[in-house]
Amino acid sequence: MGEEGVRAGSGATPLFILSFRQRDELAALAGGAGWQVVAARRAAGVERRFLASGAAVAVIDARGALTDGLAGARMLGGAIEANGGAMLVLVSRGDHDAIGTLYEAGATHFLSSPFGETEFIQALRYAARHAARMAGEWRATGVVEPLGWRFDLAERSVLLTPAFARLLDIEEQPGRNALLRHVEPAERGSALAALRRLSPARPTTAFAHDVAGIGRVVQHLHYNAVTRRIDALIEPLGSTPEPTAELREALAGARDAGSARRWIGRRLREGGEVPLYAMLVALNRFDMINTAYGRSAGDTLLRGALKRIEDAVRDVLGREALISRLSGSSFLVAARAPRTRIELAAERIAGELARPFVAGETIAVLGCRIGVALDQAGDEAAVLLRRASEALADARDSDSATVRVAEPSGAEAPIESLAVALHHAIERGEIDILFQPQVSVSSGAIIGVEALARWEHGTLGTIGADTLFAAAARADLEIALSDHIQRITLERAATWPAALRGLRLSLNLTAGDIARPGFADLFLDRVDSSGFPRGRLTLEITESGLIEDLGIAAGLLSALRNAGCRIAIDDFGTGYSSLAYLKALPLDYLKIDKKLAQDITGTARDRIVVRGVIDMARSLGLTVIAEGVETQEQLELLAKEGCQVYQGFLCSEAVSVTALEALMLG
Repeated sequence: MGEEGVRAGSGATPLFILSFRQRDELAALAGGAGWQVVAARRAAGVERRFLASGAAVAVIDARGALTDGLAGARMLGGAIEANGGAMLVLVSRGDHDAIGTLYEAGATHFLSSPFGETEFIQALRYAARHAARMAGEWRATGVVEPLGWRFDLAERSVLLTPAFARLLDIEEQPGRNALLRHVEPAERGSALAALRRLSPARPTTAFAHDVAGIGRVVQHLHYNAVTRRIDALIEPLGSTPEPTAELREALAGARDAGSARRWIGRRLREGGEVPLYAMLVALNRFDMINTAYGRSAGDTLLRGALKRIEDAVRDVLGREALISRLSGSSFLVAARAPRTRIELAAERIAGELARPFVAGETIAVLGCRIGVALDQAGDEAAVLLRRASEALADARDSDSATVRVAEPSGAEAPIESLAVALHHAIERGEIDILFQPQVSVSSGAIIGVEALARWEHGTLGTIGADTLFAAAARADLEIALSDHIQRITLERAATWPAALRGLRLSLNLTAGDIARPGFADLFLDRVDSSGFPRGRLTLEITESGLIEDLGIAAGLLSALRNAGCRIAIDDFGTGYSSLAYLKALPLDYLKIDKKLAQDITGTARDRIVVRGVIDMARSLGLTVIAEGVETQEQLELLAKEGCQVYQGFLCSEAVSVTALEALMLG
């Protein structure tokens, strides 16, 4: 088979083979069994070639080429899972220790050498059956990462999925007895009986039991007579009223790929006047960070990336949108929405993921590429997701476009409109400023406001500060936007009516501001020129704006504080939290992130976390401000824990000066 392979024909099932050695026997074996093979010997462009092949099964021959095989698996993992496919990896007998890593990269099946023709063809059939089940909406776990295990009868070894190992707090390769101990003694008999029922004549069975921290589960068992392995997929039937932190992570709001495909399939069958969009998001440089700093750092990055995507999607597309964590470092977002909102969501996600992450003691800058597709008449979920995967492959191949949209005509278009339009919006003065009240918990009086930028876009509607600055960063307009907002905010606050003249004004500084030479003098001149008193000004810095150079940040904030301003650290608890910031910086206020503040009405564990943050801040002499307070219950619990100031919809959304004056007088 040549390097470019053969395009799958309509008369046979396509099969994609990636082999890094001059081995044609695999193609010959598969071709003899009726498969139409598309073969490749390089990892470059492998994702695009797999998608173009039309195959549902990919074979990666990693025998004697484990590093190349792992790289290929990572490149294909997101496309395999998004499209409901299967990945069979061939490994040398001495490379069994790498199976867990290959599994994390997206592999679904393994075959160890030496093997014969019959074993290889049988392994292909099992992989194809898996792909058919996925396409037929077989999975129903609804978890971000699969909960399950594999038992190799030949080697008498057990391998747990990472999520299940974390949940049970045991190693991924425990002894058999260690796993059995997590089945209640009264139910071990039924578990062992289910295992004994498995045979070549009866390869599948199931049994139910309780697991501490999850509740009732069903274990679906499958026996592979060729590989002599038992695979178990665990389906939670319910959870305890107060699940563990590990379970909340495993059963997070994001769906798994199979559940996501079913959701998309239902929406396509239901139809609607508004188109359904599928968006695939792939992190850049994740494998490099994961390799350099280890799996723990990689897991932290993935959790942080998922949270940023969730926050962006909920803000722009609402809670009806679907969010799914795929294998590797890829994510899926789907929603029925006008194209303008989808473009806005893509911009927001790209901006959020471009901000630095913390990996151990190191700052990681990842970024992403995004592929988007909209539904067409007669689409099924697999077809829509394949088009999104092709758009993502185009975005990855592009030197400049972060986002690609697969147009109905088949052409892909980059999304650049928001960043370009922002430049004109600044010039025309279209960016407006609203003020959200900050309220004393003890007295109920409005004591200050936070200035928040808004842009009423002609087609995209209202665009908030987070999306504005994300677009500005991509268009290299972050400093220009920050200068514009600071200038107009100070000018307006200096001319407030009498009812507002006792309020403190909170103004956000960006990472770009902190890094600018001479910014303290420049900013103070701007304040004095406006006429607004320094003593009533609070400058808010997000942790993401501090982490790149803590020394520079500390020097700048000290200069501003000595000049009469007060300093707040914003969004504390969003994943960057470090005691180093609280120890090194001259702070007056600590603002608890809205998600953390809202969690106080959750479990006892949530309340303990919030209490710990408040106690730590107050012991350092900081005033604690809670953001995003929406209910009286949240406020009462925050007050009980010692929070002194709050802002959120419970009092008011961000409003104009006229509406703010009415609130004060009322």
